Amino acid sequence: MRHFDLSPLYRSTVGFDRLFSLLDQAGSNEATPTYPPYNIERTAENAYRITIAVAGFGENDLAIESKENALTVRGDKQAADGVEKREVLHQGIAARAFERRFQLADYVQVTGASLENGLLHIDLVREIPEAKKPRQIAIGGSKAKVLEAKVETAKAA
Repeated sequence: MRHFDLSPLYRSTVGFDRLFSLLDQAGSNEATPTYPPYNIERTAENAYRITIAVAGFGENDLAIESKENALTVRGDKQAADGVEKREVLHQGIAARAFERRFQLADYVQVTGASLENGLLHIDLVREIPEAKKPRQIAIGGSKAKVLEAKVETAKAA
């Protein structure tokens, strides 16, 4: 795959460094893991659900960590004490350890997780803080009008 030079975009944009680094990573030739399989679906305008197939794993074998803009799901099958070893003639159900990482957009938070029928469901929601939402700015020549606009904005919140 070709490498694209994004330097012209750096000159005319501000604050998109993270986006450009994600584009660079997407173009890299690193092998991406395919285990375990997963789905990402939109359940509402600002709500999402990640479903991961984790057959054979229990709640104690899974760990979910959300840190900054990254979500990490780890699975590590714990050997049960006192259980006799079995001779497996064919193993089609993978029980190997895994780590799956997801990059989350700004203001996306994990709201819950559940494990049912071998599927791990992770619910996410995007909540933009009031301070980051668009607001109207009054145009005025004096400081008094600017102060009035700030007071009105504070009362509305």
